[in-house]
Amino acid sequence: HSPYATAWAQTANSIPCLGTTHADYWRGEVPLTRPMTDQEISGDYEKETGKIIVETIKELCLDPLECPGILVMHHGPFTWGKTIEEAVNNAEALEYIAKLAWMTRQLNQSIPAISPSLHSRHFTRKHGPKSYYGQKDK
Repeated sequence: HSPYATAWAQTANSIPCLGTTHADYWRGEVPLTRPMTDQEISGDYEKETGKIIVETIKELCLDPLECPGILVMHHGPFTWGKTIEEAVNNAEALEYIAKLAWMTRQLNQSIPAISPSLHSRHFTRKHGPKSYYGQKDK
């Protein structure tokens, strides 16, 4: 797992949206799952990990394409996409977002998340039917 995103997961912290780079990729914070139970850990571990990822997405009412990754508490990051290339890009973006958030909090521990309007503007200009910013697929 990548170091910065894993550090957030290991400290049981979701990644708040502290800037527009984050907002360009994720609608909302990068979420964190609950801890796995002893029964889940001793059972079919990989399957149970996937189940708590799905559980968290459903509980938070997230669109998986608007939230292309998650942190599994005390474990690390998981990402996905419509293609393998998109999943890899999302993994790289998540690590970069995690690093930026860590650096930002080092400079100012009390910095709040960006406003919902700024977050929404940055996300929707690159995603969805009304997107207009960035490279278009040919």
